[in-house]
Amino acid sequence: MTEDHSALLTLLAELHDATENDRIRRITEDALQKLIDAEATATIGAGRYERTEDRTARRNGTRPKTFSTTAGDLNLRIPKLRTGTFYPSLLERRRRIDVALFAVVAEAYVHGVSTRKVDDLVAALGVASGISKSEVSRICADLDTEVAAFRTRPLGEQAYPYVFLDATYCKARVNHRVLSRAVVIATGVTSEGHREVLGVDVGDSEDEAFWKAFLTGLKRRGLGGVQLVISDAHEGLKRAIAKSMSGASWQRCRVHFARNLLAHVAKADGEVVSAAFRTVFAQPSAAGVMSQWDSVASTFASTHPKVAAVMDAAREDVLAFTAFPGCHWKKIWSTNPLERLNKEVKRRTDVVGVFPNDAALLRLTSCVLIEAHDEWAAGDRRYLSEASMAALNGANVTALPQSEIVATNGPVGIDTGAAMSA
Repeated sequence: MTEDHSALLTLLAELHDATENDRIRRITEDALQKLIDAEATATIGAGRYERTEDRTARRNGTRPKTFSTTAGDLNLRIPKLRTGTFYPSLLERRRRIDVALFAVVAEAYVHGVSTRKVDDLVAALGVASGISKSEVSRICADLDTEVAAFRTRPLGEQAYPYVFLDATYCKARVNHRVLSRAVVIATGVTSEGHREVLGVDVGDSEDEAFWKAFLTGLKRRGLGGVQLVISDAHEGLKRAIAKSMSGASWQRCRVHFARNLLAHVAKADGEVVSAAFRTVFAQPSAAGVMSQWDSVASTFASTHPKVAAVMDAAREDVLAFTAFPGCHWKKIWSTNPLERLNKEVKRRTDVVGVFPNDAALLRLTSCVLIEAHDEWAAGDRRYLSEASMAALNGANVTALPQSEIVATNGPVGIDTGAAMSA
């Protein structure tokens, strides 16, 4: 008690000549350090130089920790243990995404491409004193190791019947110029119905060579058992899928096709065409879907010949989903599930605006996807039920729970906004 009282008097003397901000920072720092030491004592089961029967570990010095707050940077000391680890519960570790965002902002700051927006981000992160190059290097190295492990992990342990492919675009500096960079993402559904992020990469554009290299990389890592690939009709991607995913069917995203279809009609006729097109996907059977498609195309042959021609040419690609279990249709006839993931990527990358380089863009994007992948793995719900996945192996779909069949394979009221106007 006397020792604590003496330390308080010493602190009080030091605070007399300090500014108000320094007083708040020093008091906060002192209080937080005491709480850290108390938690360490409770974890170890003994205080400094104390011998007890409840001791579970021994101290091994301390390591410095700069904790950035709105009160300023606090210089703390985190006790180290000879065996095991200790990290104060009050100093919550940043989530992986936040660390990646910190690294991106820091890297931009250090490389001299900071703008007022970047400065504001740095201040919002509580690093008013600036960021050192060594700190940036350390953060980036830790993240890059984790990202590399995720992007190169083997995929051969199980089959992935359904694979979704799509791309989104972000800005990054390349040779001192700000360019649009393609971020390509692949997700898959395992044979047990779980959803996973398979891969991600950043490149110049969505040309065939880039997509082929990306898909070849997935195959090299063991991707197999693919029965259906879902994507848009980008020509480079189509050719890459045909060459790299032989033996798998291709499903052209019906949402993207619907947008293309409306480009061939006047704005005044758009709702009529949309309503007719939606009826195709409201049919309860594969035969009904095929028949309704032909009926709609025939109806527009005289009034909208371009619409009829486009539908005839795309019939097999847009209706590829009909060869698969009806209870899967809503989940595999478009890239909407991946579009939602793309929106989360864009939400995070828009905070940065322009990335200092491709490595920074890939780092943050990968961390967003790793978080999504981990959340899917930890969740209780499967993307597709185990019973419904059995239908891919020839099981009788009618053996599924009636509620599931009605919900997914009855007259489907599809998302009109997503299908035709999104």
